[in-house]
Amino acid sequence: MYYEYNNIKIYYEEFLGHTKNIVILPGWGNTRNTFYNIINYFKNEYNIYIFDYPGFGNSPIPSKELTIYDYADIIRKFLIDKKIDNPIIIAHSFGGRIAVILNGILNIHIDKMIFMDTAGIKPKKKLKGFIKEKIYKILKFIIIKIFKKTHDKKIKKLRKLFASNDYNNLPESMHNTFKNIINEDLKNHYKKITSEVLLIWGKKDIDTPYKDCIFMNKNIKNSDIVSFKDGGHFTYLEYIYNINLIIKSFIKEK
Repeated sequence: MYYEYNNIKIYYEEFLGHTKNIVILPGWGNTRNTFYNIINYFKNEYNIYIFDYPGFGNSPIPSKELTIYDYADIIRKFLIDKKIDNPIIIAHSFGGRIAVILNGILNIHIDKMIFMDTAGIKPKKKLKGFIKEKIYKILKFIIIKIFKKTHDKKIKKLRKLFASNDYNNLPESMHNTFKNIINEDLKNHYKKITSEVLLIWGKKDIDTPYKDCIFMNKNIKNSDIVSFKDGGHFTYLEYIYNINLIIKSFIKEK
């Protein structure tokens, strides 16, 4: 099924028949297909809603560049139009950014939130990254100066050498959207979260390091941590059985 708001179209699936609601917010580039273990575990007790973000899965590439607030706004409007009140949110990585904005900024009432290896804190640029960026800018400047009318293709090749896989795997029309998202630092908004939050984290996560989890726990008033010593960035796929039981215990807890 598709939902459209403000010229942004997203594909979603829903599993209905109950009174309580779970909304799943996947990570960047992940589609609903990686969450069926969670969906199948909870769909007999909860209504479940899950999305493909614009440009991923069955959702078309957006016709304009977006910010994280655009992503949050379409989910906000979806919740309103579908009359989904006080849902439980399960968020992985990028999905955590949306969840923070929904509850901490837009004041959407959310019963409980589960953050699994979530993003939102902009990392400090390391020396290696700083040098790499400087080299890229210098080479780009040289290419433009030497190849004034034919530099576009050469810059694209240069960008592929220096940019991340996430960036290179995107269509060119989404490059600015990606930049907008990773440059948005949400660390000042965690204190505004009013929902109860469970932080599920892999201690060997290199994409969203465990220190981010510690920071969130210190700043989110009502939060707890469940960590996996050998877990990476996808704990919900690495520890399927454990994660389902942990989430079930958390959301049923009064």
